[in-house]
Amino acid sequence: MKKLFYGFLGTMIACGSAYSMEGEWLPADTSDPLYMLEQEHLLSTTDLEYGNDILRLGQAFSYGLNNRLNAGANIHYQFDFVHHRKERGFSSIELNGVYRAGLAEDNSANISTDVLFGARFAGNRHVREPDFAKSSYFAGLRVGRQWAGVSLSGTVKSTWIFDDVRGMSFLDFTPEAYFRMVEGWRLGIGFTARVATNPNFDREWLKFKLIKQFGRTQYGASYAYEYEKEDSTVGVYVNILF
Repeated sequence: MKKLFYGFLGTMIACGSAYSMEGEWLPADTSDPLYMLEQEHLLSTTDLEYGNDILRLGQAFSYGLNNRLNAGANIHYQFDFVHHRKERGFSSIELNGVYRAGLAEDNSANISTDVLFGARFAGNRHVREPDFAKSSYFAGLRVGRQWAGVSLSGTVKSTWIFDDVRGMSFLDFTPEAYFRMVEGWRLGIGFTARVATNPNFDREWLKFKLIKQFGRTQYGASYAYEYEKEDSTVGVYVNILF
């Protein structure tokens, strides 16, 4: 599976720059992993996912405080078809932010650098955190470059869970490729490798997303596969840029 993924990714990188989107491809391409909101712009994301016997509905908002700093929040409601009492109800309330520390136009390589930070409350296993995590805190660094037809990025994110008995931390390494194809279609591919202080929580998963853009609105479908547990998650989402 991994060899197939890397082979496909290499092929797409080689030909991705041949595609370009007419008009304003960057300011409204909200699914791009390197996307940054402009000042006073608001992004709404509504998503629905199903996996591991859990149906999950989420709503997120992000706001551009200025052209280099975005603030966001999201909340989810989930229905567990198996663990009825344990995983049902509102969960995973998150506050987050992104600061663009390095602008592409400020260096010859046209590399963007983002600092990520945030906190999640009432974590649950569906968002790939341990059952005992009542809260978690994260910070990370993302670097990447955007071309007309493709964006490539890599993220390192550290997460901390403070618990008197089972406290732990883990690092997520995520390379991503995002392709702007013909007639408003987009394709995103990402692979995450997680290394935890407790090896029982090491994880690897692969995620695909397919997006269709209409003006300032994007409709997307996603598929994720986790290797260790052999779990699959499917989802749909809508991005609306105000």
